[in-house]
Amino acid sequence: MIGRGQGKNRFESTHIDMVPMVDCIMVLLIFLMISTAFVNDPGIEVQKPDVSGTLVTEQNSLLIAIAADNRIFFDGQQVSADQIAGLVKQAAIGRAPSVIIRADRASNHGVFAEVYAEAKRAGIQHVQFATTRADGP
Repeated sequence: MIGRGQGKNRFESTHIDMVPMVDCIMVLLIFLMISTAFVNDPGIEVQKPDVSGTLVTEQNSLLIAIAADNRIFFDGQQVSADQIAGLVKQAAIGRAPSVIIRADRASNHGVFAEVYAEAKRAGIQHVQFATTRADGP
């Protein structure tokens, strides 16, 4: 009868506390959501011209798209050429963005020139146009 009370198995339940890990993941998720820069895409697909030697643009850009049928889009909405200066000036309040014009290959050069002139009239210093990188040297 020696050790009669000692033969009982004592099982301790292990418990993994998930709350601190979930808290850390939520803090990281909120940090990434706040620090991410989102670019507003005009919402139409254009076929950009092929050009070699293009530069990478910054994230602080306003996008203007010109469709193949010469319709102009800013911030996903169709606008006329005379509205561009006011809309760009309003969107640029408090920052110094550049404007990127995404014109379809089949669009009219005159419409592109008019959009470019309106963006310059709005006081934007850097007006660029989007191209596709050529596969050549």
